[in-house]
Amino acid sequence: MKNLRIRYFIVLIIIIFLGIISRKIDFIPLCFGDFLYAVMIYILVRFVLIQHKPIQAAILSLLICYSIELFQLYQADWIIVLRKTLFGRYVLGQGFLWTDLVAYLFGVAFAFITERIILKKLLI
Repeated sequence: MKNLRIRYFIVLIIIIFLGIISRKIDFIPLCFGDFLYAVMIYILVRFVLIQHKPIQAAILSLLICYSIELFQLYQADWIIVLRKTLFGRYVLGQGFLWTDLVAYLFGVAFAFITERIILKKLLI
């Protein structure tokens, strides 16, 4: 299990790097960054809750992503100030978009399916 956690951590770092790079390159659509954000959340949930079933991680990941997106509708002064920081911009986002919800769904589904395929091949 420790070996699997190390693999999740390495993948997590790679996904974070790709997500940051995707925001710096103009020709990459913004929804790709949201897709990677959902993949990152899934990997992070799997890293922390490694003993749980992958479907549980997928559902929890979607709930986290959707909650953060819906939280962007909240516009109190203190949260606006927080969202202007690097941490706030990357973690909390800047504005609500319905398309982000779709990108999160595809990102979590991609991570879930990819993990199932990879783990199946590793265990055979």
